Amino acid sequence: MEHNHTLNVELGNRSYPIFIGSGLLLQPQLLSQYVKGRTALIVSNTTIAPLYLEQIQNSLDSQNIQHDCVIIEDGEQFKTLEAVQTIITTLLERKHNRQTTLIALGGGVVGDITGFAASVYQRGVNFIQIPTTTLSQVDSSVGGKTGVNHILGKNMIGAFHQPQCVIADISTLKTLPDREFSAGLAEVIKYGLAHDAAFFEWLEQNITKLIARDADTIAQAVLVSCQTKADIVSLDERESGIRAILNLGHTFGHAIEATMGYGNWLHGEAVATGMVMAVDLSYRQQWIDHSVRQRTIDLLQKAQLPVTSPSDMTVDQYMNAMSIDKKAVNGTIKFILLKSLGESIVTSDYDPALLKQTIIHS
Repeated sequence: MEHNHTLNVELGNRSYPIFIGSGLLLQPQLLSQYVKGRTALIVSNTTIAPLYLEQIQNSLDSQNIQHDCVIIEDGEQFKTLEAVQTIITTLLERKHNRQTTLIALGGGVVGDITGFAASVYQRGVNFIQIPTTTLSQVDSSVGGKTGVNHILGKNMIGAFHQPQCVIADISTLKTLPDREFSAGLAEVIKYGLAHDAAFFEWLEQNITKLIARDADTIAQAVLVSCQTKADIVSLDERESGIRAILNLGHTFGHAIEATMGYGNWLHGEAVATGMVMAVDLSYRQQWIDHSVRQRTIDLLQKAQLPVTSPSDMTVDQYMNAMSIDKKAVNGTIKFILLKSLGESIVTSDYDPALLKQTIIHS
């Protein structure tokens, strides 16, 4: 089947296409045309490699592209500098030069690690994103954010490094466990909540189909999510302005992940709870009415996502973790909050007492 949709991230000479559709991994030339040299390194994980690695290897073989593989452990807890070191060691041992292309085959962790390795190997080589999870297809594979975690904070070590292309084969979502699939929907809902009220309403109407993994509904959700991300990244590649609104829920969410231990809460689960907290703080600030808060909770629950924060996390734990967040400036924590459904702002203009109430009651 031909790919259904092609979007473009417009970044001048760093522009690239996003292909969205079913059966894309079975089209060798779609991949090979973006391998700039004659060598490649495929990076995948222990869950995805048994499912799809052979298809990618066959595609490269059919185009006479030499390739090596690195298989990393699956999970957010393995998104570390050690994983990057493993990739770079393989590149050096196998004598890959600056013309090589790294191929990220997996979810957001694989994409972030591979992209970061590509950004630093010989001061930068090409890479391709082949996202295989909901979360990576709708969010992390697009926009050039790469990096790894530090024990003190999430994504604290990284670089902006844009891929050559993104190949989002929605067929791969069929093998995704229910919990992982739902986790990715948090980022889909984020786009509606933060930026597009009409899309939020569409999600309310179609969430049952999404959870049932109706192919057309998934394709539409991925398409709108990627288009929104592409448009915003084109305006603000390095997150100096509007792109920051795509972090709605992430300040709270990253605090949950770092405190509870990476992998114990999936990223999307933490973001879902973080969005509820951000919406709750917006409500306490009297910027939105109660119906927006309730609709957010209802939609996230229908998406089978958590809406309450860990019962054993304290206010101090939240504040300590959030003070390390990349958006914090001079110790002041910035949040993405709602002015209305589909309209968000980045602000430090909130009442600290209300923030404390949000943390206590969430």
